[in-house]
Amino acid sequence: MEDRPLRILHCFRSPIGGIFRHVRDLAKEQAAAGCEVGVICDSSTGGEHEEKLFQSIMPYLALGLTRMPIDRSVSPRDIPAFWRSYKQIRSLRPDILHGHGAKGGAMARLAGTALRVNRYRVSRLYSPHGGSMHFDPTRLSGWLVFRLERIQEWATDAIVFVCEFERDAYASKVGAPTVRSEVVYNGVGESDFEPSLPNPDAADFLYVGMLRDLKGPDVFIDAFARAERILRRPLSAMMIGDGPQRDDYLTMMTVRGLGQRIRMAPAMNIREAFKLGKTVVVPSRAEAMPYIVLETLAARKPLIASDVGGIAEVLGRGSKAMAAPGNAQALAEIMAESISDPEWAKRNMPQPEHFHEVFSSQTMAARITNLYKELADFARVESR
Repeated sequence: MEDRPLRILHCFRSPIGGIFRHVRDLAKEQAAAGCEVGVICDSSTGGEHEEKLFQSIMPYLALGLTRMPIDRSVSPRDIPAFWRSYKQIRSLRPDILHGHGAKGGAMARLAGTALRVNRYRVSRLYSPHGGSMHFDPTRLSGWLVFRLERIQEWATDAIVFVCEFERDAYASKVGAPTVRSEVVYNGVGESDFEPSLPNPDAADFLYVGMLRDLKGPDVFIDAFARAERILRRPLSAMMIGDGPQRDDYLTMMTVRGLGQRIRMAPAMNIREAFKLGKTVVVPSRAEAMPYIVLETLAARKPLIASDVGGIAEVLGRGSKAMAAPGNAQALAEIMAESISDPEWAKRNMPQPEHFHEVFSSQTMAARITNLYKELADFARVESR
């Protein structure tokens, strides 16, 4: 590279959940390494909590924050959205365009390819983050999504997968990548590795995440009730998050008579959330490499999870802390055992030192930024 800072633009749709956390961590680490970083994302998603998160990363965004309406599903409104994003990207003159998720990936690769047609060298990267990999390839919608994924490879310089599971899912559903690909595990920052102690009145179990069936809140509620029956005594739980099915889960708790023992609260800072529960439960039906798993283990809190996505790559294959996805009875049995056995967490959680070595944001950002530099250097040589 020339003797100037690497200019990086991260493109994604929804500023909530794991993708937003991933980009925030990358932005901080890359800015600290001397890069100039910017973000382009949707303006219609997120609330007060997300606005605070944006404010926390603004000092790291030398290329600024651009927000514009970007639909979740494919629609005719994508055309003006992509045109606006292209003009903004062109004005910022990035060396790297990294698209996260299906919409962000399309935005970065289309804009980057248009810039290349105009003889502007820019490297185009894509990270699926689970997203499109959750589609069923036997359905027409899934078939179309995976064909689009394959077509877009011609406009891609590298694909970055967040875990081996995601890479394998891509190979199975789309095909083995025809471009360079790397597996770089998600990581969390040093502040996340500070141990978190629960409040004296903390609930036995804690759910933190989107309130939608894909993330398994209904499985959590069902498993909680079953765990009470196994132990033959009442327990307590907290559910923290926002989402389109919140009222459905509230009704489910009320009908089962659990309204007094399971409390709900809106999304909040994860460190504050951790104080409200003793053991975190991640009952998802599908994931890639969920940040809630990494944040929980970094804070040295016990974790129970569904065996989905890359979670087994963190907890270990065959871990006794995992249940089959959607199996409320199996999840309940683990929850009950974690309550009745004081040594359960010690036996089933990974060693903190090894976990830190593999899953820190410094490790993640260093590997991704080194990939950026290699691609940017190659683009510079190729353009001569």
